[in-house]
Amino acid sequence: MARALRIQFPGAHYHITCRGIEHRNVYMDNADRRKFLALLADSLETYQVVLYAYIMMDNHFHLLIRTSKANCSEFMRHFNIRYTGWFNWRHERGGNLYQGRYHAYLIDVDNYLLEVSRYVHLNPVRVKQMQAAAFQERWQKAMDHPWSSLPGYVDARRALDFVDHSAVLAMVGGRRAYRKFVADGLRHGLESPFKHVRSRTILGDNDFASSAKRFLRRVSPREQPAYREMISVTLEPEAVLGILRLEFGIGKEALERRGSNGTVRGIVAELLYKYCDMTQAQIGQVLGGIDYVAVSLLRKRLRKKMDRDSTVRQQYTDLAARIDVSV
Repeated sequence: MARALRIQFPGAHYHITCRGIEHRNVYMDNADRRKFLALLADSLETYQVVLYAYIMMDNHFHLLIRTSKANCSEFMRHFNIRYTGWFNWRHERGGNLYQGRYHAYLIDVDNYLLEVSRYVHLNPVRVKQMQAAAFQERWQKAMDHPWSSLPGYVDARRALDFVDHSAVLAMVGGRRAYRKFVADGLRHGLESPFKHVRSRTILGDNDFASSAKRFLRRVSPREQPAYREMISVTLEPEAVLGILRLEFGIGKEALERRGSNGTVRGIVAELLYKYCDMTQAQIGQVLGGIDYVAVSLLRKRLRKKMDRDSTVRQQYTDLAARIDVSV
C-alpha cells in the first residue's frame, strides 16, 4: 500500500500519533518524560506550531496541533529526531525509537476538533484493564494522569504555558463546560471520531474532504500512487448501486435483507467503501442497519473468497471495471 500523503497548508490542524518500535516504551522514567516535554515546547516555538492537547502513554503519544505554516512534516521530523537522539544517548542504545513514521490525520476544525481533544484526553482509560471500572474511578484515572493536558483544561492553575487551551474551550463555553463534555463522553462511552476518517488521512465532512482533495490536485505530483488514490473521483452511493442492480438484478430492498447472498453483500460493501468514500458505519445503513463490525466482516470474507475462488474474483474485477468506466 502506498504511503498516505501529508496534506500540508498554513493553518492546518492535525491529530498526530507515534508509537514505539515493536510496541516498546518510549520513556523509561520521568526524566525522559520531562525531556520529551521540554523538547516538544522548544520545537513548537521553533516551527510556530500551536499545541491544543497532548497525552503521553508508555509506548506512544498523541498530539493535537495547528501549523501556522505548511510545516507539519518538518516539525515532527525535528522533534522526533531530537527526542530519539536524547533517548538513545541517555540509555546507551542505537537505532529507531519509533515504529515507522508518525501518523497524522488532517482535522476539520468545526466538526471534529472538540471531539478529538476529548478522545486524546481519555486515552488513559481506554486501556483494557479500565473498561469494567466504575465511572468515578475512570474519571479520576484520567484526571490523575500526570502527562496530559487534561488537568489544565479543567483547572487553570494546572495549565502549561506551551498548550493553547483557548480555541477548544471557546467551542464549549469554558473549563466547567469542558469538564462536563469530557465526563459525558466517559460516562456514555461515545465512539471514536476516527471511525469517520476519509481517504485514510482526512477527518471531516464531505465539504472539508473535497476541499482537501482540490488542494492536492493543485500541489501534488500526479505520478504519486498515494496522490491518485487520494483525489480519485468520489461517487454517490446511488450510482454504484445502480450498476450493481443492473449486474445482479436486485434492488436496494434485497440488499437490506440479512439473509441475502453474503458474497453479493460483501461486493457491495467493498465497492461502496472504495468508490463512495463511505465509512463502514455508513455502509452498514445501506445494508439494512448492520453495524460497522458486520461490514468489516463482510469485506474480510469477500477478500478470502476472492483469494480462493476465481469466479468471485472475476465478478468483483468486472464490476469495478464497469464503475471505473462510468467515472
